[in-house]
Amino acid sequence: MVAALLLLPFPAHAARRFDVRTFGARGDDRTIDTQAIQQAIDHAGHGGGIVIVPRGRYRCFTLRLVSNVTLVLEEGATIVAADPATDGGRYALPEDRGEQLYQDFGHSHWHNSLIVGDGVRRVAILGPGGIDGAGLTRDGPGARWRKQAGERPLSMRQMTAAEIAALEPDAARMNGLGNKAIALVDARDVRIEGLSIRKGGHFAILATGCSDLTLRNLTIDTDRDGIDLDCVSRVLVEGCRVNSPNDDAIVVKSSFALGRVIASEDVTIRDCDVSGFDLGTMIDGTRRRTQQIAPDRDRVTGRIKLGTESNGGYRRIRIERCRFTRSRGVALETVDGGVMEDVIVRDVTMDEVTTAPLFLRIGDRRRGPAGTGTGTIRGVVIEGLRASGIDPRFAATLAGLPGHPIEDVTLRDIRLTYLGGGAAVKVDPPELADAYPEPSMFGPTPAWGLWCRHVRGLRIDGLHLASPGDARPATKFDDVTDAKVTKLTGNV
Repeated sequence: MVAALLLLPFPAHAARRFDVRTFGARGDDRTIDTQAIQQAIDHAGHGGGIVIVPRGRYRCFTLRLVSNVTLVLEEGATIVAADPATDGGRYALPEDRGEQLYQDFGHSHWHNSLIVGDGVRRVAILGPGGIDGAGLTRDGPGARWRKQAGERPLSMRQMTAAEIAALEPDAARMNGLGNKAIALVDARDVRIEGLSIRKGGHFAILATGCSDLTLRNLTIDTDRDGIDLDCVSRVLVEGCRVNSPNDDAIVVKSSFALGRVIASEDVTIRDCDVSGFDLGTMIDGTRRRTQQIAPDRDRVTGRIKLGTESNGGYRRIRIERCRFTRSRGVALETVDGGVMEDVIVRDVTMDEVTTAPLFLRIGDRRRGPAGTGTGTIRGVVIEGLRASGIDPRFAATLAGLPGHPIEDVTLRDIRLTYLGGGAAVKVDPPELADAYPEPSMFGPTPAWGLWCRHVRGLRIDGLHLASPGDARPATKFDDVTDAKVTKLTGNV
């Protein structure tokens, strides 16, 4: 027992323990256990404590975390998201935080979740048990800003209005539904460790305006986004496995959800695995590959990304020793006016890359209040990247804008192996300044290995490009100044 207590993030919580069965929880996968578990959490919050969830399946609607509480899901314990259509209840209504114009519904609300922590301090959710989001929805309406440029990837242009409406129902239809497994807002000193989450809704974990947050050794196999970190500071994501074929796996954002510009800074993502296997097949170990297309009509997703929401920008972001399998590559994007600086991506491996292995993009969507300007990317280092099985259509891409170049980028010790077979591109792609940023936005790139446009201060020190054959050149530089290239090898 002493050894176990030493592993608790907040050892002081161990002084008081509350078993949810004492409060009437059944864990029989039929009874709605919301009230019993909430009572245990509330009792623990008066003075601090540990809430124990023993083996069983506990069907719940919204559970509200309380400061100074550690929630422990024991081996074989699962909190199951109840279904409003069949279980005779509903999730907390989305809170009213004023008009939300510049990010979608999912980013703008937190209370309509299975587990929510609003303003909590010194809270932990620990495994080895997990969450089954069976009754959550992945849907939600888009942003309501007036310009409506760059709202959706260009790959969705051929979708009908009915098809889009099925993915983005109006806000009234969301009342009573839950669309996040865990949502945190304005939380501090939070640890989520050792859990598994299956089918997390729009977000398996959404953390907005949070600081001193650790997510460690999580297994997430979900139907939309895995981990979203929005306007956060001092965050560690470590040893997590995230499978998300339909959307991004681990994302850092800096939206306008809290009504002001807030940078995401001091974030480290390390020793994580992201993938785009068929839903549920990472957890069961079969790792099936039948799904080819994500809901945005591009190939399966499952990547690590900075963006798309980027009002506040990013500082001191580290992505280290991560592995990508059957997913899109690293994407670093600022399109809503934020400054991205001091970003390091190192020792990353990728296999079966479904779009580009690397995508840096300055855009001019400016989804924000009047006065929102054009963003900046500067001071980015990518080193020790190994990628194979890359979609031949899309080179590693650095794409700024005229008058707004990407600045001070170092590519060091990079090896990219493409599948080959691409056809010649006769016309340079348009700028598409206000389009939604995706590697596929330009169509097949004019080079197969590395394409750079509007870049200043590029350093390449060890870049190996390999392809079995392609009609395009290996590299193409357009409006690239102050470039220094050494050790460019392969069939270039």
